[in-house]
Amino acid sequence: MAYLSLYRKYRSQTFGDLVGQDHVVRTLQNGISSGRIAHAYLFTGPRGTGKTSTARLLAKALCCEHGPTPTPDNECEICRSITAGNCVDVLEMDAASEAGVEDIREKIVEVVEYQPMIARYKVFIIDEVHDLSGKAFDALLKTIEEPPPHIIFILATTEYNKVPATIRSRCQKHEFHRASMGDLVARLQYVLEGEGLSAEPAAISAMARMADGGYRDALTLLEQAILTSDDGRVTLSQVYDQLGLINDEMVDGLLFAIKDADVAKIIEVLAEVFRLGRDPRSVVESLLYRLADLTRAAYGVDSAANSDAGQEAVLHETAARLGRERLLNLRSALSEAHRSIRDISLPRIWLESELVRMATQPAMSSQPKSAPSDAKASAPPRPVPETGRARPEAAPKFPLEKLATEPKKTPEVVPTSQSGDERWQNVVTQLGVKSKSMGMKLLDARLAEDTGDQICIEFVRSLDSEWMQDKPEKIKAVLEAVRAHFGPAYTIRYAVGRQAAVTTSVAAVELPAEGARLEQLAKDILAPEPSRENES
Repeated sequence: MAYLSLYRKYRSQTFGDLVGQDHVVRTLQNGISSGRIAHAYLFTGPRGTGKTSTARLLAKALCCEHGPTPTPDNECEICRSITAGNCVDVLEMDAASEAGVEDIREKIVEVVEYQPMIARYKVFIIDEVHDLSGKAFDALLKTIEEPPPHIIFILATTEYNKVPATIRSRCQKHEFHRASMGDLVARLQYVLEGEGLSAEPAAISAMARMADGGYRDALTLLEQAILTSDDGRVTLSQVYDQLGLINDEMVDGLLFAIKDADVAKIIEVLAEVFRLGRDPRSVVESLLYRLADLTRAAYGVDSAANSDAGQEAVLHETAARLGRERLLNLRSALSEAHRSIRDISLPRIWLESELVRMATQPAMSSQPKSAPSDAKASAPPRPVPETGRARPEAAPKFPLEKLATEPKKTPEVVPTSQSGDERWQNVVTQLGVKSKSMGMKLLDARLAEDTGDQICIEFVRSLDSEWMQDKPEKIKAVLEAVRAHFGPAYTIRYAVGRQAAVTTSVAAVELPAEGARLEQLAKDILAPEPSRENES
């Protein structure tokens, strides 16, 4: 007999074997028991959660020789043929490869009038139904709306929003849930026992986490791990090797190096990681997975997937050393890095630079920068040299006055014992956690002036100032952060290169030689002087 993959070998053959979808099983069995059998079902949910398996189980329940029954016996000829996939009255169709209108007409529309050959119903199972073309959906619509009594449609999709509303409204919808960590661990242990193998608890937890809620993905990972094991025992190092990830010790070393701003250690660990052949994207994924576990430990969230007391103790100790605030900041920064790394031409150098930046930039520090001396903090802005007339900055697209007049909830004001620069660093940190791009723009800006009810934010480049003001959401976010740390009545004035770029109100002025004054100046200049003779 040909070799079967684990996800095919351990496919659920009864409703009782279906893991994690009790709400779907209960609804289908109740419908069959009460005789309320729909003519069209729509199964939707993430990949690998049992949609196609449930479709086959439903076909068995409807066509079993002892049915319709909520508990098909799997012993009759029809049940065995459905299990083997060769029942003539249960037709499976993959819409990803048969998406045209001619495929629908040939395989469905033109055969629905024929009675089933051996079974009670003729069941059409269409997998990935969202891949059908628009014309194919149109051809299918009338048949699904009013099919003959012996026809049952079971549609499965991972992208419910792509199925036309005209099709969705004619089907009984069942939503499949992503598997929990506990369910995945239990399923992996069940398969290992069935194969006569064993695995380290940490290895099972790692595979369950990497599967991202998919039973099929979890069994595929387990199958790969089994192939790399020599003595029938799957270890955590084997799982990391097959996935291209790095172990927890190296990850923790990077995290502590970032915390301690140890640039040499960061470069050393990354060099060892890349020597092992790990991809930079895998490094970021390893860091994110580890930070997710550490965050759960830091906030006291029990993990059903981790039953190793020693590993749990290490998690709690590491989380305590890093601290909650740093964990959240690192997760935010690494999430942005994971999204950006796909477009980087030199990912190894870029990742090294990113981790060094996270270790050294003020926004990643758990404490704001120390306040400058009183003399420096109170020093007025340096005068602008007279190098010519300053180029006027463009007015913002969205005026700040509108935001200033909107009603705001009075935020908690930081005690006045903090200096202005210290409160400004708190503003930068808060905005950096919310948006990495805003935090980066504000890192080069400085607090130029604080009048008691207004601050001046000075940028080095006019481009950064314009970027911060091109959308009302950005203006509103900065204003709310400033009011939270400076006071509820504060407004903002933006400046570029120590020249005022934009103010919240611009007073209308008249040029010195304009209007009536210009006319008077012209008369004074052009009028002839009286002759000396007349004076005498």
